[in-house]
Amino acid sequence: MTQKMKTATLCVQAGWQPKNGEPRVLPIFQSTTFKYDNTEEMADLFDLKKEGYFYTRLQNPTNDAVAAKIAALEGGVGAVLTSSGQAANFYAIFNICEAGDHFITSNEIYGGTYNLFGVTLKKLGIECTFISQEASEEEIERAFRPNTKALFGETISNPGCQILDIEKFARIAHKHGVPLIVDNTFPTPVNCRPFEWGADIVTHSTTKYMDGHATQVGGCVVDSGNFDWDAHADKFPGLTTPDASYHGLTYTKRFGKMAYCTKLVAQLMRDLGSIPAPQNSFLLNIGLETLHLRMAQHCKNAQRVAEFLASDSRIAWVNYCGLPSDKNYALAQKYMPNGSCGVIAFGLKGTRQTAVQFMDSLRMIAIVTHVADARTCVLHPASHTHRQLSDQQLREAGVAPDLIRLSVGIEDIDDILADIRQALDKI
Repeated sequence: MTQKMKTATLCVQAGWQPKNGEPRVLPIFQSTTFKYDNTEEMADLFDLKKEGYFYTRLQNPTNDAVAAKIAALEGGVGAVLTSSGQAANFYAIFNICEAGDHFITSNEIYGGTYNLFGVTLKKLGIECTFISQEASEEEIERAFRPNTKALFGETISNPGCQILDIEKFARIAHKHGVPLIVDNTFPTPVNCRPFEWGADIVTHSTTKYMDGHATQVGGCVVDSGNFDWDAHADKFPGLTTPDASYHGLTYTKRFGKMAYCTKLVAQLMRDLGSIPAPQNSFLLNIGLETLHLRMAQHCKNAQRVAEFLASDSRIAWVNYCGLPSDKNYALAQKYMPNGSCGVIAFGLKGTRQTAVQFMDSLRMIAIVTHVADARTCVLHPASHTHRQLSDQQLREAGVAPDLIRLSVGIEDIDDILADIRQALDKI
C-alpha cells in the first residue's frame, strides 16, 4: 500500500498501520524484553526461523515502525535504526568490510565521518582511500583494489555543500562489483532519492532534518535490495557464505533482498548494540510527520538568504546549489529539482577573526554544534566540528578556514535576514 502513496502521505502514514482498536498514534514500546509461552517459540526467534520480538537490542516495535517509514520514503526494501548518524555510517561499512578490506570515499564528507573512515576504521584493519568527487571516472577507478568493497559519498556534503554526481559514482561502483553507499542526510528523501539514480545503500543522521527539532540523536541505514551480493560472492563472504554464529545460515540464501539488513541486525547489532531508545524513535516519528512541510520552508528561506549573501559586498563567496551561478547548480537541478536543503556555506572577506566576530554578533541565530533543525543556527567548522583535521585535511575535505555553515531554519525570513544584516554591520 505504501509504495503507491506520495511522499507527503508516507511522511504521515507509513510504518505504523494500527489494527482495529489499536492506538492511532505509534506507541512507545519501552520494554527491553517480550514474553513467550514456551521455549520452542523463543528458540525459533533466536535461530532466525521466525520473525518476532524478544529483545530490544535486536528488534523493537516502535523502532521497526519508524525504520519502515524511512524505508518507504527512500524506496528501499528495509531499514535499520541506529543510535546516531555516525553509527549508521559505521554499520553500513562494517556490514560488508572486515580487517584486510578497503573502500573508497569522496573527501567531501562530514568531519566526524572523515575521522571515522580515515582513523578509527584503520585501527580495525579496514583501509580507506579518499578521492575528489570531481575527479574523472578514470582517476577514481585507479583508487580501486582487488579488496575494495564499497564506494561512499554524501548527496550534499557537510559542510561544503557540494553535490555528489550519484549516477557517475553508481556507474563506477557497479563496474567494479561493489555497492554505492550514499549519506542522504541533508536533502532527505523528500528532495532526493538516491536509489532512483543507482545508489544501493543510503544512510541518514536522523538527528538532522528527519527529527527537525533537535530532540533526539539517531541514524538509519536503508537497503535498496538492488545489489546482487551473490553475483560478487567472493567479495562479500559475510553475506554469501555460512555464518558460524548462526548454525551455518547463509544470509542471501535465507533472506534474499533482506540479506544486508538482516545481517546488520542479527550480527552487528547483536554484538555491538548502538540501538536507539524507543522513546527517541517516537520523537523521530513526530518529526517525520512534518518533514515534507519543513523541507519546503527550509529551502524557500535558504534560497532568499543565499541570494542576499551573494549580493552583499562583504561576502567573499557563497556555496548554495540553488543559485544559478553556483558550480553545483546543474547537478542540483538534475537530482534535486524541487529544492536541496537549508544549509549554506559562505565566507566573509577578511580573516578567521572576521568570521568569529560576525557569528558572535548574531542575536536570534544561535551558535550550536548542530545543523538542520527548525531553528536557524551557525557554525565555524574549522574551529568546531572539523577542528581535529589539519589544514591540509581541511582543504581536502573542502573546508576553508573562513567557511561559515549557516543552517537556515523555518522562522520568518524577514527576521532571519534582519539578524544577518545587523551582524554584518558590526564587522
